[in-house]
Parts: sequence; C-alpha cells; structure tokens
Amino acid sequence: MFVDVDNTKLYYEDEGAGPVLLFLHGWATSGRVWGAQLPEFVATHRVVTLDWRGCGRSDRPAHGNTLDGVLADLVAVIERLGLDRPIVVGSSIGGSFATELAVCHPELISAAVSVDGPAFWPSTGMPLAQLRSDLRDDRAGTFAGWVPRWFAPGVEPALVDWTVRQMLDSGVYIDEHFDGCLTYDPRPVLPGLMAPIHYIHGELDTEIPVAVAEECAALTPGASVAVIPGAGHMPHQEDPAAFNAALRKFLS
Repeated sequence: MFVDVDNTKLYYEDEGAGPVLLFLHGWATSGRVWGAQLPEFVATHRVVTLDWRGCGRSDRPAHGNTLDGVLADLVAVIERLGLDRPIVVGSSIGGSFATELAVCHPELISAAVSVDGPAFWPSTGMPLAQLRSDLRDDRAGTFAGWVPRWFAPGVEPALVDWTVRQMLDSGVYIDEHFDGCLTYDPRPVLPGLMAPIHYIHGELDTEIPVAVAEECAALTPGASVAVIPGAGHMPHQEDPAAFNAALRKFLS
C-alpha cells in the first residue's frame, strides 16, 4: 500500500490489531528487514513497516532526504494512517528518526526503541565524508566492501548479499543523509525527553559500538540497554529470536 506525502508515494504494510508498532529500517535498506519480526508481533499488535523516502518500494525524490524531511514524512504517516501513539522501533539511522520523534513530537508516540543507534557519528570514527565520495565513484563496489562489516563473523553470506541488493535498489539521493550525520548528536536533549526510549544493540556492532547505546541510555530517563550476544549491526536479522524476546520484554 502507498500513502502520498509531499507528492511522494511511501510504501507501507499494515497488519494486525492492538497497540501500534511502527518499524523504521536503516539507511538504504527497506521495511523487508523486519520480516522476522512480523509473525511474532502481528498476533498481538498492529504492525506497520514503512519504506521511508528514497528506499525500498517508495519514491526516490531528489528533495527531502534529510533528518527533518523524513521526520516530517513520519508525522504525516502517523496522522494519515491513524496510528494511535505508536511505539516506534528504528534501526541505525532509523533509531535517530525514532529518537527525534520522541524529542520533537512526544505527543504522537508512546515510546521509541533505538536498535543499534542513534549514533553521534563523528565520535564513532565512521568516515562519512569518505563514504559519500566512494559511493559516488563506485556504488556497487563500496557496498560490497562495506556491508559485510555490518554483520558479526559467521553470518550467512546470503544475508549480506540480500542487504547489498536492497541498498543498490535504493535511490542515490539518500546519500544526503551523510551530511546531516556529520553533526548529529542527540546527547544534549536526552535528559529532557518526554517520551521513553529503550535501546537494543548487537554486542559485536563495529559500525555503531554498543558503548554508544550505553552512553545514550545513561542520559535518557528510565532507559535500559538490551545487548544481543554475538550479533552485529543488524541484530533483528542476525538473531531474530533473541531480538524479539528483548523487544517483547520492553513491550510488556
């Protein structure tokens, strides 16, 4: 299904009934990354997965590819789909989107769950400017060298290949997000949050180390960190059973 926001068609799937879960994928992937969560939570929740602007099955406009642009999209989606104060679960930069909803629109959500985020990227050592340059020069080759590092050693190669295929299918304009990431740092506003945030993080994440989530949680009132042993940057895909149990514990 599609919802039109700012003349941009955004693809979403909406199943189940009950308290609302809104799942947000990470940069350049799609709502398909939550496939192992759907059977678990559709039985007890209304579950909405969204391909945000530029990714997956949504349109790929040249404009709006910023944190503020996606945040405006999310506000519109929550209102137009009649999502009653959802719990927003976001992976990687999706965790930043979920955090910003908690910061800027606490009246719209009941809680946020940040999965392997939200990063204050300049402090993590991720070479964002170099990545953007490399993607411009050799997109396929850059993904091929970068994405395997997202996962813990021993992950099925098919999962890495599938992730790269999703990323190659996304639009090139989403690279603009790297510019915003160069200065993004949620830490100053976390102590004053009016909506709760919970953190789930892969133990072996080298892209955004677990220490990032621990530092954010220490600043966030009432927050806790659930660490998924043996998982990297994508724990919801690498160990779905452990991830689902951690999310279920928070929901209960």
